[in-house]
Amino acid sequence: MRHAERVMGTVVSFDVRHAGPEAWEAVAEAVDWLHQVDAVFSTYRPDSVISRLAAGDQTRCPAEVTEVLTLCTQVERDTLGYFTLTPYGRLDPTGLVKGWAVERAAALLRAAGLPEHCVNGGGDLQVGAGHWRIGIADPLRPHTVAAVVTGGDLAVATSGTAERGAHIVDPHTGRPATELASITLVGPRLATVDAYATAAFAMGHQARDWVEELDGLEAFAITPTGDTWTTSGWAKGLARAGA
Repeated sequence: MRHAERVMGTVVSFDVRHAGPEAWEAVAEAVDWLHQVDAVFSTYRPDSVISRLAAGDQTRCPAEVTEVLTLCTQVERDTLGYFTLTPYGRLDPTGLVKGWAVERAAALLRAAGLPEHCVNGGGDLQVGAGHWRIGIADPLRPHTVAAVVTGGDLAVATSGTAERGAHIVDPHTGRPATELASITLVGPRLATVDAYATAAFAMGHQARDWVEELDGLEAFAITPTGDTWTTSGWAKGLARAGA
C-alpha cells in the first residue's frame, strides 16, 4: 500500500510491501506521529514548543525535545560546526528533525510487523528490509537520474541546489556553499545521515575526506561542472553510477 501525507512543510510518502488493515493502521499511527512532531518542532508556529523555547520559555519541554537537542549538539561536534543548532543566531533544530521524525516513523512500521517499507520525507528516505532501488536526481539535468542506490535497511539523504537553489549556507563564512551541486549520503540512520548531508554540502570538497572517516557512511557528489566523486566504499555493493 502507498500513502502520501503533507506535513512538516513537505510531503512524506509511505511505500509498504504489505496489505491488509494492519498496514493502514500502522501508517495512520506513523502519520499521527509526524503531525505531533510538526506541532512540537515547527519554527513557523509561534505556539510550538521549539518556538517558545527559542523565545526563552523553558516550561513544559517534552522528552523528545531534549533528545533532539542533544543529538543536534552531537552532530554539531561531529561535523566541525558545519551543522549548527543555531543558524542565523536562533535556535532551530529543523535541519535534523525531519530525518529524525521519518526514521522514527519507519521504526513504527517495523514494530507493527511491517519490515518491508520505504518512508520518503521530501526526497530523504529510510528504507526497511527487502531490495529497493533509489534513484539520485542529477541537479544539472532535470528529470535525469545520476546514480542508483540499491539495497535495504539503510537511509539515503541528498543535499543540493536542484530544488531550492543555493540555499545552504556555510556557517563559518555566512555565505552560500557553492563547491558542490549535490551530495548524497548513505548510512544506517536518517536522523544523522540527513543532517550530515547538509553539513557535507556546506563543507564542499573537503567532505570527501570527512565522510571517509565516518563508520558506515558513504557519499556521492556532483560538482557544478558535472564532475562526480565518491567515497571509497560507494561502489562496494551499495550503489552504482547510472541507471
